[in-house]
Amino acid sequence: MDPFLALLLSISSRLNAKEVSELKFLCKGKIAKSKLEFMQSGYEIFNSLIEKEMITSGKATFLEDLLKRIDREDLASQLHQFVEEGEVNAPEEQPDANETPIKAICDNVGREWRRPIRELGLSEVKIQRIVAASPFDLREQLLQALMEWQKWKGRDAKANDLIKALRVCHLNLAADQVE
Repeated sequence: MDPFLALLLSISSRLNAKEVSELKFLCKGKIAKSKLEFMQSGYEIFNSLIEKEMITSGKATFLEDLLKRIDREDLASQLHQFVEEGEVNAPEEQPDANETPIKAICDNVGREWRRPIRELGLSEVKIQRIVAASPFDLREQLLQALMEWQKWKGRDAKANDLIKALRVCHLNLAADQVE
C-alpha cells in the first residue's frame, strides 16, 4: 500500500462536511466545476489533484496550503512532516484524545446505545444504516455511531457533549468512566 495514499485517506476521514465544502471552493479553477459539484469527500478532491499532478508524495505544498486555509494546521503539519521525512506518525500510532472516551462508552453501554446517540443529534436514518451494517454486533454498532458523530461534528465533537448525553440517558457509569 502506498503510504502517501494512506495518509491522504486518513486526512480525508478527519475532514467534516464544512471543511470539504471549503476545499471544493478553494479548488475552483483547478478542478472542473462539473466534477467538483459531485465530490463529497476529501479523498475525491485529493484524487483529482493527484490526476492533475498538483500533489505527489514529494510535492504537496498546494494541499498543505489548502489545509491551512481551512484552519486545519494539524493536518497540514502532518502532511508537511510526511513530505520532509518520507514518513509520518499516523494518527493510529498516536494516542487520540477522543479514543479513551469512545472505549469507555463502548465498554459501559450495551443495548441502550441508541439513546445517547440520538441525544447527540445523529439522525435516525444514519442509526438504521449503522445497525444494518452490523446487525449482530452491538459494540460495533456503537463504535460506528460514535465515529459517525465525530465525523459529523468534526472539531466540535467534545467529550463533554458525550458525558452530557450519557447523563441525560441515565448512563452514569459510562459518563463517569469518560470523565
